[in-house]
Amino acid sequence: MPSPRSDEWKPNPRQLSLLEEVRARGAVSVERLAQRLDVTLQTVRRDVQRLHEAGLLSRFHGGVSLPSMNPLRSTAPAQAWQERQALQADAKARVAASVVAAIPDGATIMLGIGTTIEAVAKALHARRDITVITHSLPVARVLADNPHCLVKVPGGQLRRRDSALEGPDTADAMRQYKVDIAILSAMGVSAEGHLLDRDERELPVLQSMLCRAEQAWLVVDASKFQQNEPTVAGHVQDMRRVFTDALPPAPLPAQMQAWGVRLTIAP
Repeated sequence: MPSPRSDEWKPNPRQLSLLEEVRARGAVSVERLAQRLDVTLQTVRRDVQRLHEAGLLSRFHGGVSLPSMNPLRSTAPAQAWQERQALQADAKARVAASVVAAIPDGATIMLGIGTTIEAVAKALHARRDITVITHSLPVARVLADNPHCLVKVPGGQLRRRDSALEGPDTADAMRQYKVDIAILSAMGVSAEGHLLDRDERELPVLQSMLCRAEQAWLVVDASKFQQNEPTVAGHVQDMRRVFTDALPPAPLPAQMQAWGVRLTIAP
């Protein structure tokens, strides 16, 4: 078989379909590609390897994206965000549906940041009379298409990495509200139940949200229970409910029960 680097090598029809799927989405998980193309994960990984060697795709952990226009530059914030959206996309959608089904009618909620929270915002399209306060511009943009949700966005300094608002002004603005539920996510959850993040600048806003909510819900896909990040942002004990798509590793389920935290696993 000719090498992908050979001038004679050209993608086969399945590989062309794979490329079209990535071009349509910007970034996509390997699992999603296997589902869309109706092939095995092993087949997708072989195709991705060949297309990557040919310079037609860029790989990241768990998925692929279009190659960067400038290979000397690090991944651009917009591309990195697309890659994060692609990872565990189906799981996040299932978790989001479970969260939205649990929100009471007429509730006032705060939504944090992250691609899982964006999935919650998308799932809110079927709900009416929900008031949402968020410091995430991507979440606000999603909710802008929902005429039945009242959306409030505090001021503050824009963080370009993920288009979130941060700093003392944002934290102070969040403290002006009183809400029924704060719905938050995390970059990782440790075996001891610590909520982990990579940016300590998020902490003042997070604390403001927690102190102004009657209860807090944690929304994470199951992959987050395997992630390690340097900053401790909170603890599962601070949550009333945890929503995820698979049973967390032991001993967390038993600990949640002891802490009085309700665990919901999305169907």
